[in-house]
Amino acid sequence: MKERATVICEQDRHILLVRKPRSQWTLPGGKVEPGETRADAAVRELQEETGLNAEEVLYLMELQSGTTRHHVYEASVLNIDEARPQNEIIDCIWHPLDSVQNLSTSAATLRIVKAFQRRL
Repeated sequence: MKERATVICEQDRHILLVRKPRSQWTLPGGKVEPGETRADAAVRELQEETGLNAEEVLYLMELQSGTTRHHVYEASVLNIDEARPQNEIIDCIWHPLDSVQNLSTSAATLRIVKAFQRRL
């Protein structure tokens, strides 16, 4: 089972989504490295993929999708207007929360976003 730290950044009912070349839109995140906490992985992945610095993260849920276990965090970000695609990410967007289902995303991304919407 792959362990993944997944991050939700929400601002004015928009969430941050990222995309790798020839891939679907996803939430920022990635593999938890050996010796790293899930929260630290969430902060690191958000910074590596978008340049955003999480001031703090709040653990929201765990979701299993296929062979991946997502540990989902909500991030409070200081430099919210500075999101830029970095490393393997070619694009990042602030997308309206209520219309994520209109994008090409993974089933896991949709499930996480729907669960997040229920708590707002």
